[in-house]
Amino acid sequence: MGAKVDTRRVLIFLAFAFGIAWATGLVVYLTGGSENSPELIPGTPITLALVLVAVFYMWAPAVAHILTRLITREGWQNTYLKPRFRQGWPYWLAAWFLPAALTIAGGALFFALFPRYFDSSLRFIRELLAQAEEQAGQPLPITPAMFAAIQTLQAVLFAPLINSLFTFGEEFGWRAYLQPKLMPLGGRRAVLLMGLIWGVWHWPVILMGHNYGLDYPGAPYLGLLMTLWVMTLFAAFLGWVALRGGSVWPAVIGHAALNGIAGLGQLFTRGEPNPLLGPLPVGLIGSAGFAVLALWIFLRPGALSERDPASGEEEPDTLPATPA
Repeated sequence: MGAKVDTRRVLIFLAFAFGIAWATGLVVYLTGGSENSPELIPGTPITLALVLVAVFYMWAPAVAHILTRLITREGWQNTYLKPRFRQGWPYWLAAWFLPAALTIAGGALFFALFPRYFDSSLRFIRELLAQAEEQAGQPLPITPAMFAAIQTLQAVLFAPLINSLFTFGEEFGWRAYLQPKLMPLGGRRAVLLMGLIWGVWHWPVILMGHNYGLDYPGAPYLGLLMTLWVMTLFAAFLGWVALRGGSVWPAVIGHAALNGIAGLGQLFTRGEPNPLLGPLPVGLIGSAGFAVLALWIFLRPGALSERDPASGEEEPDTLPATPA
């Protein structure tokens, strides 16, 4: 109690996190943007924009974390890297499985409200399978329903591990460094501010069509506002599992799980629904499950308080000291 926000380190961190990411966004824009980026491997979805965003944009917060500690000689205390799985395992499970449940709930609500966009025939999947069969030169032993089930299972079970290689870059910056620095404001204020900062940080890629494309009412500016909303919801979820789990790893897993399941609704969509509404979790209706969870987190006493340091054989959450 009585602690103050370390404004100097916060500003240095933000300068690096935004500077590196937005400079990368500028390079993406100058080389064709997200939609017209040159292919690095012809005939594949691996483009220059994809690599730049995955490697440089997403890892900018982690680099900012490290550089801030080095420049300000802060040391390596409280890095949030220790897993603390024995104490925080319920939050690891929540991080792993809640994104799928909430994403499916939001998508189901959207299709219930706008049934004309629900494709019960799974035409999109049928077209994907037809292309695969054409390339293979023979029929594939899989039905559209089986394909949808497999995609859902792999998104829930395996994507959190695979995507963690990329989401660690964001979470080691946002939840392992900036969030603890903002906690003197109180958990609710810290998480709200985190969501707004995180949303603005995404703006360059949103302007190039990330999440919403460029063909929707009010594009691209309403997309910027919607990003503030959904990033605040996601920040509440990820901040909660990190704080209560006492580690950055539940947030890494939760972010990876969210990225893995976010596009599921596209498999069941026909027509061109307004992406600002849904069915994906970056839309107002598609994010309804996360909104309910965020409301519960904000209203529940202590949900956004930092977990007491573990005792017993738990070791301090530090990295080896570096010479001053």
